[in-house]
Amino acid sequence: MAPSRGAILLAGGRASRVGGAAKPLFEVGGTTLLRAAVNAVTDASARPVTVVGPALDPDLPVEWVREDPPFGGPVAAVVAALGAWTETGRPDPEWTLLLACDLPGVAAAVRQLTADLALLPRDTDGLCLGDASSRPQWLIGAYRTAALRAAASALPRRGADAPVRELVADLAIAVVVVPDAVTRDVDTWEDLEEARRHHDARRSERGQPS
Repeated sequence: MAPSRGAILLAGGRASRVGGAAKPLFEVGGTTLLRAAVNAVTDASARPVTVVGPALDPDLPVEWVREDPPFGGPVAAVVAALGAWTETGRPDPEWTLLLACDLPGVAAAVRQLTADLALLPRDTDGLCLGDASSRPQWLIGAYRTAALRAAASALPRRGADAPVRELVADLAIAVVVVPDAVTRDVDTWEDLEEARRHHDARRSERGQPS
């Protein structure tokens, strides 16, 4: 039997480089980045799926929570999601997919993560993808939920304003290097236009209308 998986999707950033626009609602290929992330983890049989941020798309089949304080950063978002899981009384999934909601390549990223989970040694706490320069992308990862909980509980102030490297500092994490297109996020309007061009070019290569 495949190990159980849940997912924490981060959708509550300030998006200051795009004037505070809701980046998770940016569309690439006719689908919002948020919905693409939800679809990707749902296809990977993740349950529960928790989105940390404002309820930008109430029709999605997810649980919504908000970090405390709002805009407290990604680590505070992880703490809030794990706290919400505890409150339900459900057993934790063995693995937690942790993803930012600004990834045009999220479907490929999740496929890579789930394929590589089966290859991890038992003493490894998780894996994340790395860009072509081998720089780890902690928010494109899959982590043992027990290890993630332990790391989160050790942080002061419920993780508010903590950098992600503090959350993962004591975890044994494998880094899998993938093409930049898989890990590239959308931080600026130029990134969004590039993501759309890349999507259209890929469809054109496959003989599909853009």
